[in-house]
Amino acid sequence: MRVAVFRGVAMVSVLAATALAPAQAKVAVHPIAEAQALDMAKKAIAFRSVRGPGNQTPQVLAYLKAQLVAGGFKSDDIEITPVDDTAYMIARWPGSDPKAKPLVISGHMDVVEAKPADWQRDPFTPVVENGYLFGRGATDMKLDGTIAIASLLELKREGYKPRRDIIIEFSGDEETVMKTSEIIAGKLSNADIVLNIDGGGGALDEKTGKPLYFTWQGAEKSYSDFQLTVTNPGGHSSAPRKDNAINQLAAALVRIGKYQFKPEVSDLTRAYFIQAAKYESPETAAAMRAFAADPTDKVAIATLTANPATIGKIGTTCVTTLVSGGHAENALPQRATANINCRIFPGHKPADIMAELARVADDPAVTFKDVTEGSVATPASPMRADFVNAVTKAMGQVYPGVPVFPSQSSGASDSMWFRAKGVDSYGASPVFIKASDEFSHGLNERTPVATIAPSIDYYLSLFTDLSK
Repeated sequence: MRVAVFRGVAMVSVLAATALAPAQAKVAVHPIAEAQALDMAKKAIAFRSVRGPGNQTPQVLAYLKAQLVAGGFKSDDIEITPVDDTAYMIARWPGSDPKAKPLVISGHMDVVEAKPADWQRDPFTPVVENGYLFGRGATDMKLDGTIAIASLLELKREGYKPRRDIIIEFSGDEETVMKTSEIIAGKLSNADIVLNIDGGGGALDEKTGKPLYFTWQGAEKSYSDFQLTVTNPGGHSSAPRKDNAINQLAAALVRIGKYQFKPEVSDLTRAYFIQAAKYESPETAAAMRAFAADPTDKVAIATLTANPATIGKIGTTCVTTLVSGGHAENALPQRATANINCRIFPGHKPADIMAELARVADDPAVTFKDVTEGSVATPASPMRADFVNAVTKAMGQVYPGVPVFPSQSSGASDSMWFRAKGVDSYGASPVFIKASDEFSHGLNERTPVATIAPSIDYYLSLFTDLSK
């Protein structure tokens, strides 16, 4: 079985090097690591690590610990800690300088729920077909995690001796409440730098399949939920009054829906707009360049606001996601509630955004409450020269000439918990994928197997440069 997988991955490596020849350097073949990465990913996907009854996150972590121990990690240097129905793992490769702050490689092994009846293939039965690894977690992010593990084990086989500790950790509830994510960040708050392999990544051309560009992630917008409530005395529907809870809430929601927060730009997002504009339609590209030069440009703002793919990149956004009201068909509503979900641009406090929404709602009958769980507002990580140089060098070795530039995520990741502790964290996944193949959290999740070989080369360079 192991030999068959070994040969399959080696062949994929050859095909990948051929398919990407114009843009990719000669990828060094690491057949053992490549086989391990795919084999571990398939076994990890088979564990149903979903929150709730039957959560197998502890089992997948136990499996990964066994692989690390078999590859040279000491069992005593690997900690698996149960938390509620899940668990987290912290594995340490001690460096030669105990005074040096550690390099942390961060990820998670829980996944979003997937119902087999909705998928073309069972989501927890991994399949390699037509050059893709299919299964829940193939993209987010079990394959990324096992590629990182395989790369560390390859470094051990090669006799590498890190100066600083290298720690690889996996949280167990990143997709839900992030309780373990927060715990891990607290335990590792002395880290020098965090490489979050659950963020960043590369884009492939839809037609040619060749790499277009790579982005590393230096910031993310804060996640917040605000509950809006209107209460009335109620009464018989045959005797309506002006103060109708549903009508009042609806009017406030309409005002909020029409409102736009002040567009803004940071050094990181400005760099993104300038570089990413090269790969957009002429209209969007012009707007991105204009906005980067002048974030008050009304024409550019109008263009970027009208595009769902760019509106979240130019400032805070808030949208109604849930509404509930009334208690009977023939009674005046006594209560109406709504949830406003916000993605807040770095540098703003959730309380200030909630207060701004209350001013926009412009009705004292509408009360606001912050009901956010599992989130914290954080600033962007600095554009550190050591990280930028290391990631640019690593990417240049496997995809020479492919542009490398920063980005900001509109979603949340474990990075925010480290940033909240003052630790610089960067999304640095080397996986390249077509936009049309991006099915994280969706049906029929898949990732090209050809990404394994160059990803290992990338990690070998990045891990060594940042742990010396």
